[in-house]
Amino acid sequence: MSNSSSISHFLLLPLADTRQLQLLHFCLFLGISLAALLGNGLIISAVACGHHLHTPMFFFLLNLALTDLGSICTTVPKAMHNSIWDTRNISYKGCVIQLFFFLFFISTELFLLTIMCYDRYVSICKPLHYGTLLGSRACAHMAAAAWASAFLYSLLHTANTFSLPLCHGNALGQFFCEIPQILKLSCLDSYLRELGLIAVSVCLVFGCFVFIVFSYVQIFRAVLRIPSEQGRHKAFSTCLPHLTVVSLFLSTGTFAYLKPSSISSPSLDLALSVLYSVVPPALNPLIYSLRNQELKDSLGKLMTERQLEC
Repeated sequence: MSNSSSISHFLLLPLADTRQLQLLHFCLFLGISLAALLGNGLIISAVACGHHLHTPMFFFLLNLALTDLGSICTTVPKAMHNSIWDTRNISYKGCVIQLFFFLFFISTELFLLTIMCYDRYVSICKPLHYGTLLGSRACAHMAAAAWASAFLYSLLHTANTFSLPLCHGNALGQFFCEIPQILKLSCLDSYLRELGLIAVSVCLVFGCFVFIVFSYVQIFRAVLRIPSEQGRHKAFSTCLPHLTVVSLFLSTGTFAYLKPSSISSPSLDLALSVLYSVVPPALNPLIYSLRNQELKDSLGKLMTERQLEC
């Protein structure tokens, strides 16, 4: 039997058993992380430098790009390090820090996606009140509330998780530190202490989901009342990237955590964890840039200016 005070490190799940596959996973993670860094970095630069993009939608998109950068920088570098050096270790302090920042960026992304849904709702359903409801001060307050709420939520979860005594070793069944895997190491009576926070998390996610669904029902009803086909197409185009990102984010995360235990396996769990923690930060910039002509024009102008400078 061991407890948390005697554990100096954890053992993460190896990505592969053979050296060749480890190097393959390293190259795959390197490619995904570079794509995420490039895509999100370009969006941040385009929004920051393009004055015509200083609108609520692009302001929240810039915040979303920051969370994507933070999310992928929290989990991927350690996984790449372990693959290239053929190790599984992560220090106790490193695990605490990784869990906190993973929760922080993931929860911030959920809150921002919910706020972005409200932005689309006001833009389409209440266009005459858009400047009042989503002024610069209101946007700053909503973004600050999302980051602050995520910070407090992550701090509470991390502190409560690592206050539990660990009675079942130090091997985690995941390539990064996450709450379900740490709870599997905790004593049964202590595990019950975390159930309250888990219930709060479920209610929080469900509340955001209900708000997003309700908002899109109202949005689609308003769009269908637009008389011109061109107007309907333009309205749908502004919503499609956000709806795609939300669907990808919620579907992969929900299935990863709520899938039936009968179909669970280490390889499937690993694939799902990569899908919801690593792939979205790389795909989100592509999803938003493909359907947004203003953003594509700004990115093209930015890249042209950089080429001329060189």
